[in-house]
Amino acid sequence: MGSHSLPKRLQDAGLNEVQVQKKIGQCEIAVKYQMYHSLAVLSLGLCPATATRKSWKFAGGLFFVGIGLFSGGLYSMVFFDQIGHWSIVPLGGATMMLSWPIVAIGAIFPNKSLNGTGKLPT
Repeated sequence: MGSHSLPKRLQDAGLNEVQVQKKIGQCEIAVKYQMYHSLAVLSLGLCPATATRKSWKFAGGLFFVGIGLFSGGLYSMVFFDQIGHWSIVPLGGATMMLSWPIVAIGAIFPNKSLNGTGKLPT
């Protein structure tokens, strides 16, 4: 939709060329980050080790929330020209960025997990 009907739809809504290009760029970013992080969620879900690594389960949940906030917020700006709150997109991006070190912790310390204390295993 982003490459075929979105430009015409935005022009029909009365947006000028600069605004149309900005919204198409936002849509492309949302799609790109949704695709990459969905692959990460899929990889974690298909990896048998995820069943025993709480950190990877937690990271998968954070990826899911981050995708919803980041890409969902951008889609909302593109398709509905509104967003619930300005901080939704950056909060989603931060959530996705936080997920990657948690995946790394699960890979480096496979037999340990964050035990609810917020401290790394020793």
